[in-house]
Amino acid sequence: MSGTGQLVELLGEKLVNAEREEVDVQSLGPRVSLVGLLFGCGISAPCLQLLPGLNDFYCKTRDRLEIVFISSDPDHKKWQLFLKDMPWLALPYQEKHRKLRLWNKFRISNIPSLIFIEASTGKTVCRNGLLLIRDDPEGLEFPWGPKPFCEVILGPLTRNDGQSQESSTLEGSYVGVYFSANWCPPCRSLTRVLVESYRKIKESGQKFEIVLVSADRSEESFKQYFSEMPWLAVPYSDEARRARLNRLYGIQGIPNFIILDPKGEVITRQGRVEVLHDVDCKDFPWHPKPVVELTELNAVQLNEGPCLVLFVDSEDDGESEAAKQLIQPIAEKIIAQYKAKNEDAPLLFFVAGEDDMTDSLRDFTNLPEAAPLLTILDMSARAKYVMDVEEITPEIVEGFVNDFLAEKLKPEPI
Repeated sequence: MSGTGQLVELLGEKLVNAEREEVDVQSLGPRVSLVGLLFGCGISAPCLQLLPGLNDFYCKTRDRLEIVFISSDPDHKKWQLFLKDMPWLALPYQEKHRKLRLWNKFRISNIPSLIFIEASTGKTVCRNGLLLIRDDPEGLEFPWGPKPFCEVILGPLTRNDGQSQESSTLEGSYVGVYFSANWCPPCRSLTRVLVESYRKIKESGQKFEIVLVSADRSEESFKQYFSEMPWLAVPYSDEARRARLNRLYGIQGIPNFIILDPKGEVITRQGRVEVLHDVDCKDFPWHPKPVVELTELNAVQLNEGPCLVLFVDSEDDGESEAAKQLIQPIAEKIIAQYKAKNEDAPLLFFVAGEDDMTDSLRDFTNLPEAAPLLTILDMSARAKYVMDVEEITPEIVEGFVNDFLAEKLKPEPI
């Protein structure tokens, strides 16, 4: 598909400007090299505060860049008022379905968020465009293509005893990039577990290193926190390198623990979940599984986009494992299809047994008590799709997934 075709598939055929005049999406491809997708809302104070600086940046780069506002405003009048202050384009307010698809595709978890994509291919260039603009307000590094980890991390790293070593020593090792801070209670809790995981992995003979990227608010706080850690850190004084690593991985919250393979490619962005779930590190380096069992630790992933969840009777020995084996070929097929396009799969796949967390999820989403029960839950759209049949077969699962992806299923509200 051509670049313009990719943009049309993402954004539809028409956008609107501040005067609510229609603009052809096809006209963007030849005119600009990047498109910024701005997710925001007119009643959000951070979104309102963002506008003046982003406006200045846009005026300097609009010959190379277009921005498209994707609103989560609750009503049309508020959207119109917010749009008047924007010199860029917007997704039409009535395109609510497309808006939700974009939120899910780019895993938007908070606003404002700015995602940069290539106009020619639709590929993501940067997941945290607001950090990028903060660090390059003149657009001197445009078009900000993603750089390899070895280039972004380049320079000296430090240990808590003050010793220094070059980042080149990481070559050939698995690396955990740990975004954390002393002021963050969940970070401190994770650090205590991670110290033991680090020791176990090193003792097993694996080539593994962790690099702390601090979000502390002072060097004193950083030093106090880092004194508990046996691994490396980007020096606190090197704010620019810390910012580049945050941009590289689109970090929007902490703690965040990303696992890289020896070539610097991402294995998983869910390192925190893996460390807490696999305390003996038996599954290190934690390559993503096509289908996982839903637990309290990974339930947060339900908010990252549509999720297929097969509820089973966990009192029946082997039921959960059999359910995983039933779903896995379909999950692997979907994941491979989208990986070939360098895209994240549009669905995550879970099996859920019977426990307090699952009961709470059923109550929240108003699901029947049946087991087995095949569902797709889309929390951001507050929608569910339910297949309540006596027997779940591979054919039923595959048909259900394909109908969902083809938008043939009718959603029920959550």
